[in-house]
Amino acid sequence: MNRLLSTLFVIAFASAMTMTSAVAQQDKDSNGRAMSGKNSAGQGSTDTAFVKKAAQGGLAEVELGQLATQKAASEDVKKFGQRMVDDHSKANDQLKQVAQQQHIDVPTELNAKDKATKAKLEKLSGEQFDRAYMKDMVQDHRKDVSEFERASKTAKDPAVKSFAEQTLPTLREHLKEAQKIAPTQQKTSAPSGQ
Repeated sequence: MNRLLSTLFVIAFASAMTMTSAVAQQDKDSNGRAMSGKNSAGQGSTDTAFVKKAAQGGLAEVELGQLATQKAASEDVKKFGQRMVDDHSKANDQLKQVAQQQHIDVPTELNAKDKATKAKLEKLSGEQFDRAYMKDMVQDHRKDVSEFERASKTAKDPAVKSFAEQTLPTLREHLKEAQKIAPTQQKTSAPSGQ
């Protein structure tokens, strides 16, 4: 009888250990990192908000850049627009990977503000387009640099922080270039008296 009880105890113990191990394995992602019921970037809703906002901004940069390559009068503005398409497409792809790893859904279309900006720019052409587009790019990249600087210092998730740190130098270059091009658009196309 003791032998039977001992055998049952060993089987029960082994079963319990197997189940505990299986549950522990389910709580890890494909990279072996522990996961909770929340997304890991959810360590800070700030991280999630940053990822979503960065994805939204990246979409806008690409679409407005494509518009600039078609509508700009200035060769500098066209080149800047193409750089926005190239650089932000690359950054968007990297951000999608981060978002996927962190289980964050990112926007796939422009928000109302960016749609309005695009609609406004679509109505313009030539030098008017160049002025309005470059003014928007300067303002937008000032905000982007500020937000990415903040995320590079305060993001809790290492992947989010790394993305912000790696993208920041490119955004600073964009801002510098936009600031350089924007004044030339004002000088060459502003009517006298302004």
